[in-house]
Amino acid sequence: MYKSEKTLNINGEKRTIFVRNADTLLFVLREVLGLTGAKPGCLNGDCGACTIDVDGDAMKACLMLAVEAVDKKVTTVEGLQSAPIQMEFIENFAFQCGYCTPGFIMNCHSLIQKFPNADDFVIKDWLESNICRCTGYQEIEAAIKSIIHDS
Repeated sequence: MYKSEKTLNINGEKRTIFVRNADTLLFVLREVLGLTGAKPGCLNGDCGACTIDVDGDAMKACLMLAVEAVDKKVTTVEGLQSAPIQMEFIENFAFQCGYCTPGFIMNCHSLIQKFPNADDFVIKDWLESNICRCTGYQEIEAAIKSIIHDS
C-alpha cells in the first residue's frame, strides 16, 4: 500500500501526515489525526454528519479525498473554539443525542459566514444538507436566527 507525505492545514495548524491517494478526508481527520468531531454517518454525502469547513465552504469530509485538502484551510468543529453558533446551540437546546450536532454546527457556521443576513428560505435550504433523526429543526433554526438578528 503506497502512502505519500502530505501537509494539511487543519484548524490553523500545519499537519504533515502519510496518506494513500484513496483516503477520504473524514478517515484522515478521525483515524490519523484523532479529530473525531466529524462523524461517519452515511459515508455517501447524504447525512451531513461529517460536515467541515474548507476555505470558507461547508464540505462533507466523506466526499473529499485528503489529498484534495492540500493547500486548503480546513476547519473542524474542534477548531471553532467557542464560536457563537456553538453557544447558541446550547442556549436553544438545538441537539438531542448529539451525533449530528458537530456537522450541523459546521454547516450553520459556514451559513452565517456566507450569509450574515440569511432569510428563512436560505436557512431552510442550507439545513437540507444535514439530517437529524432525533429532533425537529426549529431549535437549530432558532440558534441561527439568534446570531443573524443580533448582528
